Amino acid sequence: MTVRAIVVGASGYTGMELVRILKRHCEISLEALYVSKGSSDAMKNIDSLYGQLQGICSLPLEPLDDVLEAAQKADVVFLATDHKVSHDLAPVFYENNCVVFDLSGAFRVKDPDFYTKYYGFEHEHGELLNKAVYALCEYTDILDLQNGRMISMPGCYPTACQLSLKPLLEANVIDKSYIPSLNAISGVTGAGRKATLNNSFCEVSLNAYNLFVHRHQPEIATHLGTDVIFNAHLGPFKRGIHATVTAKLNKKLSRDEIVAIYKDAYRHSPLVRIKDNLPKLADVVDSAFCDIGFALDDKGYIVICSVIDNLLKGAAAQAVQALNLHYGFDETLGLV
Repeated sequence: MTVRAIVVGASGYTGMELVRILKRHCEISLEALYVSKGSSDAMKNIDSLYGQLQGICSLPLEPLDDVLEAAQKADVVFLATDHKVSHDLAPVFYENNCVVFDLSGAFRVKDPDFYTKYYGFEHEHGELLNKAVYALCEYTDILDLQNGRMISMPGCYPTACQLSLKPLLEANVIDKSYIPSLNAISGVTGAGRKATLNNSFCEVSLNAYNLFVHRHQPEIATHLGTDVIFNAHLGPFKRGIHATVTAKLNKKLSRDEIVAIYKDAYRHSPLVRIKDNLPKLADVVDSAFCDIGFALDDKGYIVICSVIDNLLKGAAAQAVQALNLHYGFDETLGLV
């Protein structure tokens, strides 16, 4: 089968990565690329913005003037857009029989109050919010992914943090009286393509931000089912996330026993690699993999390190991974 796809928000970094993946996906026909009506990139060809796409894709970036017309071109829409924009667009595409893969935060948590507090808008689509499938692909029920048409992709920080900690939580070996501490560093592409002084590469140092108020903390805590402390950092590099998670075990376990938990959890997960040593960011940049390693002490504390490419496993690649699972394609098609 050939699946017709469109990308909304295609001029951003994640949009570019979606285009690159979809053009090499043998089951996808990329029909159109869209940007907002007022975008300065409107009607430019995508390869004029991103030279790496020359010879791969030269589709124009069309202004999204008519959502209904765009929906008629597609079986699948990827929304690589602002949270509120996705909130407004997703229902229209959904009602016009598209499978929606939303890379924003607009449908990640079922509680409508979450959006008022952390995203600054009132969620107006409670019925669709309840239907949304949260696609942390290694853990989401495959039937939910196959049957769902409103697919909400996790944030890049939550992907790295959850994949590192969830196997131990599900094995019931974490002492929940000691709140896990999640420290994660992102490259500047995580802030998007529109530069501000705070994320200008020349201004970026290694610094923490939004401590105790970061919107990804409640997302992570909700989907892990336990409270966490989440500390986000911005690093002076382009892309990737390095997450360091400190937790305490509720019983004495050997290194081999911990390795066995991880390998059992990810035995059917081709995009997660368990390392013998601590993972390096360079090993996953420009790839769809998540690498995980850990260190253990004799007092029961464990430090887990998880690395991903924020634009790929943290965004575009995971969205295509979810598409593959939805349609029953090989999970890594177009990604490896």
